Amino acid sequence: MLLRFAPMLFVLLWSTGFIGSKVIGEHAEPFTALSIRFGLVLLVLAPIAYFVPRPTRQAARDAGIAGALIHALYIGGVMWALRDGMPTGIVAMVVCLQPVLTALLAGPLLGETVSLRHWGGLALGLAGVALVVGPKLAASAPLGTSDMSPWAVPAAAIGLAAITLGTLWQKARGQSGDLRALAFWQYVGAMALSLVMALAFETMHVAWTMEFVLGMAWLVLVLSIGAIGLLLMLIRASAVSRVTSLFYLVPAVTALMAWAMFGERLGPVQLLGIALVMVAVLLIGSLRRT
Repeated sequence: MLLRFAPMLFVLLWSTGFIGSKVIGEHAEPFTALSIRFGLVLLVLAPIAYFVPRPTRQAARDAGIAGALIHALYIGGVMWALRDGMPTGIVAMVVCLQPVLTALLAGPLLGETVSLRHWGGLALGLAGVALVVGPKLAASAPLGTSDMSPWAVPAAAIGLAAITLGTLWQKARGQSGDLRALAFWQYVGAMALSLVMALAFETMHVAWTMEFVLGMAWLVLVLSIGAIGLLLMLIRASAVSRVTSLFYLVPAVTALMAWAMFGERLGPVQLLGIALVMVAVLLIGSLRRT
């Protein structure tokens, strides 16, 4: 029953991640914030991991590598790009290239068959995302302005590569063992890399405001435990190229949340884009692995 509703729940939870990351990113540098976040997640998961079957040493190592990619490098890259002035719409567009990049790599690396119909769904989804974020991009500062650091584009690209490779690694190497224990070791890897990056490149100063505390609590409990747990479950149950198509829904759902919570306007073009994204995900999700 949970697996049936997991995709919708995952998209709803994951869509709040950009908002939460932007909030805490205003009070702490990216990898400093992530070190705190992952440390808190480990405190929550440690008692659970103690009482479930423990993974083998190799499985724990593989989970740590996946965690360093999916959590530390991906989220860190996104937060760094946002902090260095890249407009949110552009960051979302870069990240939404993931389903296409994953589909390109899933064949040679995992042996998954990506049909012509599947490619059509990917293209339709990308077009829908462009329509959703297009008006925001038009209102944002151009890439060449001084408002954006030259490090923003490489940071977003690293985030895209990390979530793609991490998802593929998880599918290839994370198919055995208790997901609760594997999640613990994922965050061990994420915590280790985030802390090294924070010590190497950041001041590690934190402004402990109520906004930061509440944002961190949401990201720890809802995103790092709830949404990531659903993602791992979906990757184990489905072809990875179909699971990653869910990320196409994130900009559309985020736009709807912003409309409901903050009164941000959704024009006809954006509504058309949301409809195209919905059709694309339904199309890809209906395909069977051959």
